[in-house]
Amino acid sequence: MRVNYDDLTKTIAALTEGEDDVISLMATVACEVHQSDARFDWTGFYRVTGPEMLKIGPYQGGHGCLVIPFSRGVCGAAARTGEVQLVPDVDAFPGHIACASSTRSELVLPVYDSQGALLGVFDIDSDQPDAFDQDDVSGMQSVLNLAFAK
Repeated sequence: MRVNYDDLTKTIAALTEGEDDVISLMATVACEVHQSDARFDWTGFYRVTGPEMLKIGPYQGGHGCLVIPFSRGVCGAAARTGEVQLVPDVDAFPGHIACASSTRSELVLPVYDSQGALLGVFDIDSDQPDAFDQDDVSGMQSVLNLAFAK
């Protein structure tokens, strides 16, 4: 089953209409995204909680790393640079943090609020190599903008 981003966006729009609590939004997005595609082994947020620091937020899947500095890993790179990290092979990513040994590929997107402030990053891990493409990047950016940048 591969995600239909139009349907996912409509579902999340309906579920989050009128909601402005960031944690509630993150929990809903993580749940819906996780269940939308068999490639998605772990889906969740790492929230900015201090200077150059991410802490785990709402997620679906096995355990994740509790704390990730901006200076480390794929999530840190997305937070530090403000750029999407599309990683086909996590073992080839310099400084990758292995929160789960099953992760083969990863997609991490920065998440901004309506004022352009970085809230954190949204991390999708897959146990399949090269699981993500530009359609996933575009689709997830639309979902995240709808939920958080409104």
